Amino acid sequence: MSSPGVDPGPTIRVTADTLDRPAIIEAIEAVADVPVRRVGPAGTPAPLSLYTADGRTAIHTDPRPESASQAARSLENDGLPTDDAHAVVEHDPAITALPVPESGPVSVGTRQVLGPCGWVDPTVRPASVIDDIEPDTVLDRIDGVGLRGRGRADGASDGSLSALWNRTIEADGEPVVVVHAADTDCRTDELLCRSVPGHVLDSARLVAEVVGADDVVALATEQSVAPLEAVADDAVVHPAPESFLVGEPTMALEALEGNDRIEARRRPPGPEEWGLYGRPTVVHTPRTLLQLRKLLAGEEFDPESADPGTRLVSVRGAVAAPAVVELRTDTALSRALSAVETAGDRYVVGGQFGGVTDSLDVPVSAPALSASGLGTEGIVEVLDSEDCIVATVGERAAFAREENCGRCVPCREGSKQLHETLRAVYDGEFDPDTLRALSRVMGKTSLCAFGKAAVRPVRTALEAFEPEFRAHAEGRCPAGACGGLR
Repeated sequence: MSSPGVDPGPTIRVTADTLDRPAIIEAIEAVADVPVRRVGPAGTPAPLSLYTADGRTAIHTDPRPESASQAARSLENDGLPTDDAHAVVEHDPAITALPVPESGPVSVGTRQVLGPCGWVDPTVRPASVIDDIEPDTVLDRIDGVGLRGRGRADGASDGSLSALWNRTIEADGEPVVVVHAADTDCRTDELLCRSVPGHVLDSARLVAEVVGADDVVALATEQSVAPLEAVADDAVVHPAPESFLVGEPTMALEALEGNDRIEARRRPPGPEEWGLYGRPTVVHTPRTLLQLRKLLAGEEFDPESADPGTRLVSVRGAVAAPAVVELRTDTALSRALSAVETAGDRYVVGGQFGGVTDSLDVPVSAPALSASGLGTEGIVEVLDSEDCIVATVGERAAFAREENCGRCVPCREGSKQLHETLRAVYDGEFDPDTLRALSRVMGKTSLCAFGKAAVRPVRTALEAFEPEFRAHAEGRCPAGACGGLR
């Protein structure tokens, strides 16, 4: 296996999201003596096969055994297979990130964290950032730019990393670092674990060095376990139950401890002071860890930004194919749609409990999204033109009612009342004041982020689409989706 930064000669890469990848690789190896790398997903709308030679790469999408074998034969005998290629890119022969064409879905946004995805061998541990920087200086670096956490599964969750780490350093007990890669609502962390697991764990080891932890533990989805274990070295990888609840950091710790009933823990103290088995625990998502890695590797982070760095945005829903796009935090969220094919013009921003809106003209930074009432989870769900706003909100309220852990009264009882009040709209009883009051109470008094976020779809839908609720109370659905109205 060639080392990173060294030209490996003619090489073929096939991404992990390729249908029938074993058959495609077998077809390639049957006709050409060219190394084939099994790389992770790139986050692109279509799977890729990449043919590289002499500082040029031909990018092919949706590979099939026959076309892949023809391209491989061409690479070995005639040169780069440019016929039918999606794009051909010239680059440094020793490049360590996927070469980006000038146009097309791959070119949307910036590929900093996503750069190695779909290009590097996920079974090879990269050069460690620990070797290049003293842990004692890391706190100063992240504090200087104000780096924030990424994702609801992160212990910082849009807050300051340096503040979180300092609380852990000052707490009593032996610290531990948990890599939380088990959020089933946002699969972006799973993509990173499948593509660059070594980068993720190396960054976690750096955090452990800074906070004085000896142990690194990873909680991962089923798809992420094997890639992480392949490069785990001294980290321990645990499979997570397939549950939305586990995305909340304290419930992730409950899962790691093997508790039969997973409930949110009361705060304070937070996990950074009293976490896994009572130890001070830093919980970070792969997205956060790789932002940290890019900062320490010398990437430019604007210290004047309210949310320095980039954010990964997963675009899904009514699209031809989902994609993950990386945007600088001052970029409008609407830019993410350039990577997909869609005709929808209504969106849920922030995952299952995201905000409902008809405008994505808001910067992707956490403060801007929060100020707009939208979620910061890094998900844009495009609604179909026939999707009913009232039904969409009602389904999410029903989910909150069924899936909450039941520990705190505001969330447990509030989600019931919220769902019942929405159901009453179909019977002609639209009570916006009660819906808004329930949203305020749940948002302010729920024990964890589940209850606080569960009201966001209702609150934002009322702000943007209240006439549609009134129409349902009058017996008609503007989208024509709700049959059987009075």
